[in-house]
Amino acid sequence: MRKVSLLFLLLVACSMSFVASAATPRIETQINTLMKTVQGKRVGMLCNPSSVDAEFRLLADRLHANPDVKLVCFFAPEHGLRGDAQAGDKVIDYTDEITGLPVYSLYGSRRVPTPEQLETIDVLVCDKQEVGVRFYTYIWTVVGATEAAARANKEVVIFDRPNPLGLKKAEGAPNRVDGGLVGPLWAGQPFGVPTRHGMTLGEISTFVNEAWATNKAKLTVIQIPGYKRSMTFAETGYPWVMPSPNMPTLETVAVYPGTCVFEGSNLSEGRGTTRPFEFIGAPFVNPAKVAASLNAAGLPGVRFREAWFIPTFSKHSGKRCGGVQLHVTDPDKFDAVRTGLVMLKTFCEMYPNDVKVTSFASRLMGVRNLHERIWTEEVDTLVSEWQGDLKKFEKMRKPYLLYK
Repeated sequence: MRKVSLLFLLLVACSMSFVASAATPRIETQINTLMKTVQGKRVGMLCNPSSVDAEFRLLADRLHANPDVKLVCFFAPEHGLRGDAQAGDKVIDYTDEITGLPVYSLYGSRRVPTPEQLETIDVLVCDKQEVGVRFYTYIWTVVGATEAAARANKEVVIFDRPNPLGLKKAEGAPNRVDGGLVGPLWAGQPFGVPTRHGMTLGEISTFVNEAWATNKAKLTVIQIPGYKRSMTFAETGYPWVMPSPNMPTLETVAVYPGTCVFEGSNLSEGRGTTRPFEFIGAPFVNPAKVAASLNAAGLPGVRFREAWFIPTFSKHSGKRCGGVQLHVTDPDKFDAVRTGLVMLKTFCEMYPNDVKVTSFASRLMGVRNLHERIWTEEVDTLVSEWQGDLKKFEKMRKPYLLYK
């Protein structure tokens, strides 16, 4: 028995090593293509700490070290170039202490590069690990920068990376309210992007640039070699580096499309804990009762564990909160958006005098007056409402998909 166990562990270790090593030639192929594409050009780079190679070295530092590439400046999204800013914190312009190059903030009073900044470059390179969710602000920072580059007649190159949620499905409402960085609307379009869009950064940037943007950029996507729509993130072998302080693990990403709605409430979404978006609760919540109610609902692909937690910052900082932790048991059956809404309605019904839901919840989920309707309407009524728009979106995006 001991020999069988050791053999099993050896086989698992070997298979994990094979998957990890598979990413090395893929990323290096992409990097070599990128280097050739920008050779001899003045480069501005929009990136963050998740922009790494197979050895976890920042691609920005590799570009800076390449004598054939003239890296001129960086553009920083939310959380900053090297990830040292918390959610919502304004990022200021500064000089990067590693490279000595200027870093221009795109998360603060300025949301897109200025014409003066773009005048110093020939090409804008964008490389960030996306999470596949509409209200994750990185998408719209890239889209906004791409539109600014188009107006300045500058090239844009996107270094594509796998979508950690996968490309097999889209879910949630294509937003019918303009949510800005959590979901913009384009002129003449009846709706925007669904909560979980099922695309890579390269695909969604191509789609918006070709189908919706007024100013079309000269856009090149450095595609992921051998990537297929059926692949999980683990199967790609690509390294996972948390793209923002409150997105530490792939487990966080799995629940994020549904539980981010709690940002628009007075319940903690787990910020200030080691499990953001997995812990949901408040000081007035009885964990056992909520967990029992949610498990009785029979939501597919997920179980709820009663939990106590004390956030160290954000909502209810320093206070003991009761609530639940989500455990995804079957990613293929799990519907994060519907689950999040069922959770919110359950809290509303169990604690009607304590729970507060704000209009930000409506902006996040892209549903008009969700913060009011969640009290009076059934979740399945809300979900059925956006199915037509979701099918139309999937048809609209099809010509711009890069992977089979």
